[in-house]
Amino acid sequence: MTGANGQIGRVLTHALREQHGQQNVIASDIVQVADDNEPYLFLDILNETRLYEIVEDYQITQVYHLAAILSASGEWNPLKTWNINLNGLLTILNLAKDGKINRVFFPSTIAVFGKTTPRVNTPQDVPLVPETIYGVSKVSGELLCHYYHQKYGVDVRSVRYPGIIGYQSVPHGGTTDYAVEIFHSVLTGEAYKCFLAPDTYLPMMYISDAIRATLELMSAPSESIKTRTSYNLSAMSFSPAEIYAEIKKIIPAAEIEYEPDFRQEIAASWTESIDDSAARTDWNWQPEYDLEKMVRDMIEKISDQMRG
Repeated sequence: MTGANGQIGRVLTHALREQHGQQNVIASDIVQVADDNEPYLFLDILNETRLYEIVEDYQITQVYHLAAILSASGEWNPLKTWNINLNGLLTILNLAKDGKINRVFFPSTIAVFGKTTPRVNTPQDVPLVPETIYGVSKVSGELLCHYYHQKYGVDVRSVRYPGIIGYQSVPHGGTTDYAVEIFHSVLTGEAYKCFLAPDTYLPMMYISDAIRATLELMSAPSESIKTRTSYNLSAMSFSPAEIYAEIKKIIPAAEIEYEPDFRQEIAASWTESIDDSAARTDWNWQPEYDLEKMVRDMIEKISDQMRG
C-alpha cells in the first residue's frame, strides 16, 4: 500500500489486514511512522530503486497505489503533482509488466471529468478534459493502465472515486473535504465555514462503501473486469445545503456559513451525478449508504471519538 497515511489508505490498510493477515500487508508513505506491531515502511514513491527492492525483499504480489497529491493542493504546484501522480504509477506498472507483481489497484477520481462531460448521470465513456492538474494526471494514469493491460497483459484495476466521507480522519487538500469537515465543526459547537456554494452538487460516497467497492473489484475474476481505464463509481449526490439540512435534523443547533473560495471553480467543472451501471453489471457493485444513513453513522462515530 502506497500513500497509506491518507484518508482512504488508513482504512483500506486495516481492511486488507483483516482479510489477508496483519503481517501480510505492508503500509508505506512519505511520513515515518514507528509501530513494531504493524509492517510499515518509509517510501518516497519517486525512489524507483527502493520500490523495486521492497517488492523483491517482501515478495509483494499486489500493490494498492494510493500515493498522490489531491485536487486543491495540486494547483499550488502542478509540476510536482504531475511528477508524483504519474511517475510512481509508471514504476509500479513496469514492475507488473516485468512479472514482479500480479495485480495493481489505481484509484482514479471524478476529477477526470470536466465541462465536456454531461454533468448529470455522467456515463462511463465520455470525453475527459479536466481543468485541474490532479484531474489531468488521473486521466493520464487511466490511459497508462489501459495501455499496460492491452500491451503487456498487466492486471490493473481502477475506480473513479467520488468524494469520500469518513470519520477516521480529517482529509486535507481535496475539493470535497467540506463533507467531512462539517461534522467536526458542528459537533464542537462551531459554525462551519463552507468553501463551496450551498447548491453545489457533487457525487459522494461513505468510506465503508468505498473500501468495500475496492476490495470487491480487486477480488473479482479477471474476466469480469471489462474496463481497464477506470470504472465510474457512485452512491449518492448532494449539495452542502442538503447535508447541512440532514445534520440539522439530529443537531438542531448546527450552523453553516458559505464562503466559496477557489475550490468552487474546481467543483463547478466536475460532474453532479454518476452513472456507474458498468460497475454494477461487471462486478455486481451496490452501495449500502445513502445520505441519511451516512449522516447518522458519521455523527455517532465522531461523537464516540470525541468522548474518547
